[in-house]
Amino acid sequence: MILKPDWLRVKAPQWERVGNVKEILRDLALNTVCEEASCPNIGECFNAGTATFLIMGPACTRACPYCDIDFEKKPKPLDPTEPTRLAEAVRRMKLNHVVITSVNRDDLPDGGASQFVRCIAAIRTISPHTTIEVLIPDLCGNWEALELILQAKPEVLNHNTETVPRLYRRVRPQGNYDRTLELLKRSRQLTPSVYTKSGIMVGLGETDEEIRQVMQDLRAVDCDILTIGQYLQPTQKHLKVDHFIHPDQFAAWQAFGEELGFLQVVSSPLTRSSYHAEQVRELMERYPRG
Repeated sequence: MILKPDWLRVKAPQWERVGNVKEILRDLALNTVCEEASCPNIGECFNAGTATFLIMGPACTRACPYCDIDFEKKPKPLDPTEPTRLAEAVRRMKLNHVVITSVNRDDLPDGGASQFVRCIAAIRTISPHTTIEVLIPDLCGNWEALELILQAKPEVLNHNTETVPRLYRRVRPQGNYDRTLELLKRSRQLTPSVYTKSGIMVGLGETDEEIRQVMQDLRAVDCDILTIGQYLQPTQKHLKVDHFIHPDQFAAWQAFGEELGFLQVVSSPLTRSSYHAEQVRELMERYPRG
């Protein structure tokens, strides 16, 4: 077992604020990826009153060996009250920016796209000034389902690349690298006003050259925002960390990404897909889209 370096230590959270957020989530029977995926930033984000809501879960129809979310071949039917409960949580937490993600629902014809749409609509009704980011699965390449989500006009459409092509079979066996790029490319073409975003985990055995190639591939499909973070093994059952990346390397990737033309690159050991996602409001002011 490789010992975690000092730069991966997280400050203890102020539990009073964390408790308030947890109370709202429990009261409204909502899931967050912060809890389900054992995110190391949960204390910081809950302290700030932010959370990434996990819809259509908590169980997932895929069993990716890096992910701490439970696997279930036949998950429960969609809950028609979920969008309303989610919107109420956004109102109670007074969120300026909300991130909505989901488990993979390969059992549904549209991969759950319609539930994303209902959640976006519910938030727009109760909290019209809140900006919305959706972190979506690949929808099994159902481009009509993707268009359905884009028609709801979230401010940000996020879909994670996760790793380099060479490691896909081991890390993301039911995913497809080319399909991920195609999803981001189509999103950009279908709705140019929506910012596109993707994320990469590092420390699974990839090389610096491979990471830089992925970054170039993402820019080639006009991806706007990129996050890069250290993979951490959730439990002994999951993929082991191959190596820990020094913060200087994350800084080098950030500089390279900015040179490539990403509007924003968030790159650090503890970066996760929705870490500091609220900063997108500033980005929207700096790079407005019609």
